[in-house]
Amino acid sequence: MKALLFTLLVAVLCMERAYALKCFTCNNEPSNWNCIKITDCAEDEKYCVTSYTKTGMGEKAKHYITKKCSTVCPQTNLNLGAAATSVSCCQYSLCNISGAGSVKASNRAVAAGILASLFYVLRTGL
Repeated sequence: MKALLFTLLVAVLCMERAYALKCFTCNNEPSNWNCIKITDCAEDEKYCVTSYTKTGMGEKAKHYITKKCSTVCPQTNLNLGAAATSVSCCQYSLCNISGAGSVKASNRAVAAGILASLFYVLRTGL
């Protein structure tokens, strides 16, 4: 009976490690294609995090992607026009395969807002 309990305990402990969170990782890469390294997260790291940062405007804009394991989810979306950052989190293995694309969509929204404001000012003569 003790042997059976010991075997069951070993199996449970091995299964827990077998299902540890795995995330794609990279640091300040210009392309998501450079973020294919798979890392086993520490036991206390429960999130896969993807951070997308853009600096500059137009053709001079630079894009950086960072992916990692994390103990917390620092989910953020900040867009200042010339600089923007977006951080997304997920909680299952290899869920952070894509880059955080919401910054790109936000840039389009800001540009549309600026154009609409300009059109309004030109139309009303303010």
